[in-house]
Formats: sequence, structure tokens, C-alpha cells
Amino acid sequence: MKANRFTESQIVAILKQQDSGQTVAQITREHGISEATFYNWRAKYGGMQVSEVKRLKELEEENRRLKKMYAELSLQNEIIKEVLGKKW
Repeated sequence: MKANRFTESQIVAILKQQDSGQTVAQITREHGISEATFYNWRAKYGGMQVSEVKRLKELEEENRRLKKMYAELSLQNEIIKEVLGKKW
């Protein structure tokens, strides 16, 4: 995954510039991002505060960790079923 040049708090600050009256073209030119990037950020972080973005990141990390745990347990379960299912 590509490293992001901007932190979540910087992204929220950039999005808030539009609320202060700047146009999207001005904002994208000032920060060197594309309009598509701006609209993607707005879809993901629009209306959020910095604390909410941090909480979102924590939840995404926890979700990733839980999915990994589930996958490992599911694999172990399949192995146990396979071993117990064989006829000796």
C-alpha cells in the first residue's frame, strides 16, 4: 500500500478549507493533490473531527486483527476436522 503524504488530521484540515469558502480547485492546487483524491477523502472523512478519525483508524486496526484471528482459528478447525475424520 502506498504511504500517504498527509496524516488524518491534515486531511481533515484540508477538507475544512472548503467549508471556509475556498473552491476545490484552489485547495487541490495549494496542496498538490488531484480532485479525485480530494473527493475520495471527502467521502471517507467528510464531516469528521480529528478524534473521530483516530477512533476510525483504531477500529479498522482492531477489525484487521480480529479477521486474522478468525482466519487462523478457522484453519485450525478445518485441520482438526480433517484429522478426526480420517479412518485409522
